[in-house]
Amino acid sequence: MSYDNAGKSIAQLAVLLQSGQLDARALAEETLAAIGAYDDQTIFTRLTPERAMIEAGIAANRIRNGRSRGMLDGIPIAWKDLFDLKGITTTAGSVVLANEPPAARDAAVVAALAQAGMVCVGQVNMSEFAFSGLGLNPHYGTPRNPRSRDEARIPGGSSSGSAVAVAAGLVPVAIGTDTGGSIRIPAAFNGIVGYKSTWGRYQMDGVFPLSKTLDSLGPLCRTVQDAIWVDAAMRGLTQPSVRRAPLAGQHFVVPETVFFDDAEDGVIVAFEAALETLVKAGAIIRRQKFPVIDDIFELMRSHGPLVVAEAYALHQQRLTGPQALQMDHRVVERTRKGEAISLPQYIEILERRKQMIAQFSAQIAPNEFILTPTLPHVAPPTAPLHADDELFVKTNGKTLRNTSIGNFLNWCGVSIPCGVGNANMPIGLLVSGLAGSDDALLGLSLAVEDAIIA
Repeated sequence: MSYDNAGKSIAQLAVLLQSGQLDARALAEETLAAIGAYDDQTIFTRLTPERAMIEAGIAANRIRNGRSRGMLDGIPIAWKDLFDLKGITTTAGSVVLANEPPAARDAAVVAALAQAGMVCVGQVNMSEFAFSGLGLNPHYGTPRNPRSRDEARIPGGSSSGSAVAVAAGLVPVAIGTDTGGSIRIPAAFNGIVGYKSTWGRYQMDGVFPLSKTLDSLGPLCRTVQDAIWVDAAMRGLTQPSVRRAPLAGQHFVVPETVFFDDAEDGVIVAFEAALETLVKAGAIIRRQKFPVIDDIFELMRSHGPLVVAEAYALHQQRLTGPQALQMDHRVVERTRKGEAISLPQYIEILERRKQMIAQFSAQIAPNEFILTPTLPHVAPPTAPLHADDELFVKTNGKTLRNTSIGNFLNWCGVSIPCGVGNANMPIGLLVSGLAGSDDALLGLSLAVEDAIIA
């Protein structure tokens, strides 16, 4: 179903709302109707129409009376099913939590965006317990990538519904989580913007965890500017602290280790074209090998992945009880591998991680940012991955590979669409920065986006 405001950015909708050309209640009604009529009903796991209309009505009154709370007032938003919404059970994409008590209060970041005037329309689908980069969910269905035309292709995960809801034009923004790529992966697969923050940038109260060492949050939306507005409000700011940065004279480094291994030709072509565009705009780009990135994967092979160790600790009781039979067997199998990771190994992983973060940081200049393909391939067809567990595991590993490097090294990152590859499917350019460089990264990403999507 198409509707008047389908596919509009936050900025476009805000102009209409603030000028009185569009009423927040009408926008909420239109959004809920469009979601209900959309031909893929696996995107949202539950809607919140009563809450949406109350919040929209209050926003409309504020705007009409000259008391608008800013650019986000009256803007619809969807939440990944890891964020507590008051009065609703957070299921984390799993049926085993379906009978848990409803949340007593909103998650901290939900409350922050409600305070900014945003209108909650519901929760969106995800990989069960956020433990896959592909977005398949056997319980609530797998959202179809709206950019696929030849056959159903995966949405990417774990924030699958968040990306598809935006890419399909149903909402201008949805909030996701990112432990190994769960914002940047679906953003790239669906041709939208996804921002993963540095760990610790936002309050995590009321967010169901996967790995408390690696979990971070961020918006999936249509533009970098939209992400900047939402980021500020998630931190309780009334306006962004981000300043636009010029490309001319800006230094970037392209790591040649791991990121390009077995990458599709279309990905390489689109990435190199984006680099050429940035150089023409005055950017200074160099390439370097970073053995420390190889060391990350060697550590995972010898000790096990950090995320698996922490996921096993979180879900150990479920895995040893009858609830395991209700879970996606692929999630169960992957999580159970954490049992083999000993406490000394876990502690050593954490210590080695600190060393590797320092080692990489010492090899680039303080003002340098990192450019890589978000993913080595475009979104693959869904059906074979449902049918073949071996293919699922192999594809999941490859899909998570590039982005998980940033999680391990605590980078922040923005995935920006930079062209299309096989089957005319989207490709993402990932701009990353060292921990804590979020404001500079976002300001620079505005210029990158302007250059490559001109």
